[in-house]
Amino acid sequence: MAERFEIVEKALIQMLEEKKYITLRDILVTMNPSDIAAIFADLEEKQIPLMFRLLTKEQAAETFVEMDPDAQELLIRGFSDNELKEVVDELYVDDAADLVEEMPANVVKRILKQADPEMRKSINQILRYPENSAGSIMTTEYVSLRPNMTVEEAILRIRRQGVDKETIYTCYVTGKDRRLLGLITVKDLLLAEDDETPLEQIMLTNIISVTTQTDQEEVARMFSKYNFLALPVVDGENRMVGIVTFDDAMDVMEDEATEDIELMGAMTPSEKPYLKSSPLDLFKNRFPWLTLLMVSSTFTGLIITSFEDALAAQVALTAFIPMLMGTGGNSGSQSSVTVIRSLSLGELKFKDIGIVLWKELRTALMCGIALAVVCFAKIWLVDHLLFRNEEITLIVDLVVCLALALTVVIAKVVGCTLPMIAKVLGADPAVMASPFITTIVDAVSLLVYFMFAKMLLSI
Repeated sequence: MAERFEIVEKALIQMLEEKKYITLRDILVTMNPSDIAAIFADLEEKQIPLMFRLLTKEQAAETFVEMDPDAQELLIRGFSDNELKEVVDELYVDDAADLVEEMPANVVKRILKQADPEMRKSINQILRYPENSAGSIMTTEYVSLRPNMTVEEAILRIRRQGVDKETIYTCYVTGKDRRLLGLITVKDLLLAEDDETPLEQIMLTNIISVTTQTDQEEVARMFSKYNFLALPVVDGENRMVGIVTFDDAMDVMEDEATEDIELMGAMTPSEKPYLKSSPLDLFKNRFPWLTLLMVSSTFTGLIITSFEDALAAQVALTAFIPMLMGTGGNSGSQSSVTVIRSLSLGELKFKDIGIVLWKELRTALMCGIALAVVCFAKIWLVDHLLFRNEEITLIVDLVVCLALALTVVIAKVVGCTLPMIAKVLGADPAVMASPFITTIVDAVSLLVYFMFAKMLLSI
């Protein structure tokens, strides 16, 4: 599919360069706005306005929403006031609010100037809500019905108002004070036995809703759990103020997953795509974390330095330090990633920490013992017998394997508990991922290793 799209994209760009505008326009009309926006990402700056003007008015607005902010700003700066007004008039309120948030102040002034008063009011309302809240991602464009309306009246109202609404499949029944009373779908209306049936008799009254202050991540989880197409947003008095649609929830899921992945890789989350990020941007996102991890890793060096005499007395121990630290770090990472993912999906709460600890402890014991057995056989058969390393005795082999088993157990316990502690303290659990877990476990594994060495080798 990707290869096929690349071929189409190259053909369209070639048509643009050869000025075959009529043919190009006929093809663009048949394409999805998201695919057209992807083509714009590969155009030169001077080509973007040219191709954009080949789109129909409705298609231009839908494509504009899908484009990256840099291309949007370039177009806005080149638009006449009439062209800008045409695009703004076709935007849904939530998309217009997102656009205003992304643009510089001088561009925002032009956008708001061309928006009609109702649009400006709605945009300002959305921008007042806290960042990453349901209010900040909702749209105020939804179909509102009255409980005393008949099925026939409701369908007529949908026909009249639905053109400018983001979704018409799910409609909301509200009172005169905008209090949310129920919801009804177009399917319910079309399949109603009697056109004169009042909506209050067939509407669903057991409604799941969120408030304007609900975190957007929680909103996204509700879409995943209940398979909603839209979710009503109410204020503190249960008055309807907007809806969050499925496409916005999908964007939130993608943003939150990207943020978690970057935090798990010990990077400050970036709002820019990778290809739009300069080396300086990447440096700023990575350097503070690398510095913190480097400084914390000095504890590992201090531990090794404090046991120099033991290493000098039994040089063979040195060869197994990387293996112990690597296995411990990997074991901790497995547990932390599993728990972080479960926390992000809402499957785990802090109250479950006892269950998690008991499960991970049993898993760690099985992994630790199995790894110790494999390690014992490998060291004795390969290092001692095959390579004839006389310094590796049965006692040395035992020290390594006991340290390995205990390190795996400790690493998995640390890996599963730290993200849960971070969650209850209000931090993002993803921070407690591989880099931090590895740094802690490296120090612990060395302490365990030298403890067994002192006990069994008397050094």
